[in-house]
Amino acid sequence: MQIVSGLIDWTKATFEPFGAWGLFALAFIESSFFPIPPDLLIIVLTLSNPEWWLLYAVISAIGSVLGAIFGYYIGLKGGLPLLKRLFSEDKISKVHKYFQKYEAWAIFIAGFTPIPFKVFTISAGVFYVDFKKFIIASSVSRFTRFFIVALLLKIYGEIMVEFIDKYFNILTIVGTVVIIGGYYLYKKNKKSKKRARRNKNK
Repeated sequence: MQIVSGLIDWTKATFEPFGAWGLFALAFIESSFFPIPPDLLIIVLTLSNPEWWLLYAVISAIGSVLGAIFGYYIGLKGGLPLLKRLFSEDKISKVHKYFQKYEAWAIFIAGFTPIPFKVFTISAGVFYVDFKKFIIASSVSRFTRFFIVALLLKIYGEIMVEFIDKYFNILTIVGTVVIIGGYYLYKKNKKSKKRARRNKNK
């Protein structure tokens, strides 16, 4: 499967000539209306200049968070009619359920997965997710994600690209399950502590 390789070639031809500015632009538009993730350009740039891996991660994260704010604003002003014009009813329904169940954590989870981030950022504005929580969740998830991607590329180089290309689908499923599982354990632990405090106060 050459999904990653093909996308990397297209991203390289389109955005690499602009260097760090191209990376910032790609991260920004991916969070608000564009489908191609900035990870692909991080791969291209980090392989060319591995000593700048941290800078690329930071640029991607800042661009992505600012793009997420723009996406939130689009949803806030455009409302549900705009969301229905951009995405299918099924996708909107699923995202709405995520927000109802996980609140701002849905943004945190989406920030790590290959699910187009713009679906969640625009939806967050439509469904009036608390803006402060939205910013925190977006920042933590995107900074962490791009830091990990750039660091692994710095350490393993081309081997990492081949690994992602070969096991892309499996990595997507495993990554999503791990993050949701972590969230579930966090909530369960939180409930247990609340229950313990109530029992202690009785």
